[in-house]
Amino acid sequence: MLKSLHVVLIFLSLASYIGRILLAEFKPEALHNKLSKIAPHVLNTLLIISGVALILMNGWLDGEFGWIISKFILLLVYIALGIMSMHNTGLKRWLLFAGALACFVGIFIIAITKHGFI
Repeated sequence: MLKSLHVVLIFLSLASYIGRILLAEFKPEALHNKLSKIAPHVLNTLLIISGVALILMNGWLDGEFGWIISKFILLLVYIALGIMSMHNTGLKRWLLFAGALACFVGIFIIAITKHGFI
């Protein structure tokens, strides 16, 4: 149940990020309402809480956990690139967006394989 919730939150978070980038590029005034400012933070907080709960419930820190550290590092980079992409324009926005998506793919691959770069 928790894993399913976590997966749903992952894809909602990704869809939210992509949607906000598209709005920022094509209809930036839509990002000024309260819901579009608060909802991503609530969604991502729930996502992180569910991830930590999965780690604790499954005892993933008891064995080899370099993959969890790798996911965490990529998550921090994903967040940083995502923030920078929302605050930039033009080609720089899209390059930062591509970098954030690459981090997301990396996190996804590590989650499936349980093999990190640490």
